[in-house]
Amino acid sequence: MSEKANTRYVTTTLPYVNADPHLGHALEFVQADCFVRHSRLSGYETFFNIGTDEHGLKVLRKAEENDLEPQEYVDQYAERFRSFADELNIDYTNFIRTTDSYHKHAAREFWKKAKEGGFIYKKHYRVKYCVGCELEKTDSELVNGRCPVHPNMEIELIDEENYFFTFSRFAEDLIKLYEERPDFVLPDYRLNEIKLFTERGLNDFSISRLKEKMPWGVEVPDDEEHVMYVWFDALVNYISTLGWPDEEETFNSFWPVIQFAGKDNLRQQSAMWQAMLMAAGIEPSKQVVIHGFILNDGEKMSKSLGNVIDPLDLVNSFSAEALRYYLLRHVHPFEDSSMSVESFGESYNGNLTNGLGNLVSRILKMYIQYEVEVSLETVEDIYLSEESKEFRELLDAYEFNRAMDYLWREMSELDEIIQEEEPFKLIKTDPDKAKETVAYLAIRLGDIAALLTVAMPETGKRIRELLEEREMPEPLFPRK
Repeated sequence: MSEKANTRYVTTTLPYVNADPHLGHALEFVQADCFVRHSRLSGYETFFNIGTDEHGLKVLRKAEENDLEPQEYVDQYAERFRSFADELNIDYTNFIRTTDSYHKHAAREFWKKAKEGGFIYKKHYRVKYCVGCELEKTDSELVNGRCPVHPNMEIELIDEENYFFTFSRFAEDLIKLYEERPDFVLPDYRLNEIKLFTERGLNDFSISRLKEKMPWGVEVPDDEEHVMYVWFDALVNYISTLGWPDEEETFNSFWPVIQFAGKDNLRQQSAMWQAMLMAAGIEPSKQVVIHGFILNDGEKMSKSLGNVIDPLDLVNSFSAEALRYYLLRHVHPFEDSSMSVESFGESYNGNLTNGLGNLVSRILKMYIQYEVEVSLETVEDIYLSEESKEFRELLDAYEFNRAMDYLWREMSELDEIIQEEEPFKLIKTDPDKAKETVAYLAIRLGDIAALLTVAMPETGKRIRELLEEREMPEPLFPRK
C-alpha cells in the first residue's frame, strides 16, 4: 500500500482509566512520540493521537468503589493521563476521550454503517467473561477457572440478549490482508500469531450490554435498552479523532494509521478492529506495531507482589529525559524487557552523567576557553542529510534501541578523538591544530544533538543552545 505523499497518522492505544499510568503506558507513549518527532523532521505532516478509554463495567465498578459518579471518576483519571503525557513531553496533536460528545457521535454512526451492511445482529447468549480484560473467555483460555492475566478476579457469567458483530465473516479477508502485507503487524512473529488465531476460525463477539445492568456506555442507535460494548466503542476513537464521519478532508488526508500497542492488545488491534473497519467500508490500518511488557527483574509487575515501578517516581528522582532515554535504549522495542530501579540508576550514572553529560562538558569547556567559532547547520538539514540516513532507517523500522546505540557510538567516537588527539595539551604547542580539532568536535556534537531531539527533545535542544550561546552549563545529568 502506498503512503500518502506527505502525511502520517500515529496513535497509541487508549489507556483504560481504572488505574494510574504505569511503565507500559510510558513505553508506548515515548516510542510513539519518538517516531512522530522523527516523522515530522523527515518531512511528514504528522497527526499524533493519544487519549483515554472511559466506558465499561470495570470503570463503573471503580467509580462505585470510590463513591463517585462515573463521569466524575473518569474526568479525574483523564486529567492524570493528560498530565502524565505532558510530564513525558509527549508532543500529541489530539487527546481524545471516549466520553467526548463527538466521539460518541462517531461511534453511533459507525454502528449504523456496520448494521446497514448486515454485520450486526441480535441473539441471546451465555458466556464466561473477564471484567479485567473486558473480553469473553473460553474454557481453554482459563487456568484453574480464572483468567491468567487477572487471576485475582472471579470469572463472571453473562446470560442475556446482546447485539453481535459478525467477526466470523471476515476470516478470509483478514488472512488475505496478513498475506498481502507481511509488515502489517510488527514484529513478524506477532503477525504469525494473529494469522494462526484467525486461521483457527473466528467467533462472532458481543458488542452491546443491557443498559439496566451496565448503564455506563454509548447508547446503541435506535435501541435505548442497550449500550455499546466497551471495545467496540473505544476502537472507533482512531477515526473519530480525525473528525470521521463529518470532516472528510481531514480524515482522508491522514488515514490509514500506524498503531502502537502492547502484546495484550494484539487481537483487538490487528483482527477485531480491522474487521470492524472492513464492515464500515474503511481501509484497514497501515501498520500495527506491537511491544512487549516491562518486567521487574524478570517478574511481571503487580501491586500484590509489591514490585511495581512508578514511572513518575523515576521522573521525579531523575528526570523525564532520563526515563525517555532508558525506555528507548534499554527496553527492547518488541520483546519483553526486564528492569529495576537499580539498573535504571546505573544506566543513568554510566550513560548520561558519565557519558553524554561529561562529553558535553569537556567539549564545551575547550570550545569556549579556546575561543573556537563554528556555525551549526539547522536540525532539519542535519536530520535529512545523507550522513543521518542509517539513523532514520532504524527509526523507520521502529528499532529505537539500535537508533539510540547509533548515537552513543557517535559519542564514543568523539571521546576517542579527545583521548587520541588531546587538544587540551595540543593547545600549548599547536593552537591552530587544537582549535581545528575542537571545532570538529563541536560540529559533530551539534549533529548528534540534532538527532537526539527525537528521543530526548529537551536535551538535544539544550546542547545546541549551549553551543550557539557559548555557555557552560550546570551538569546536564547530575550524579544520583
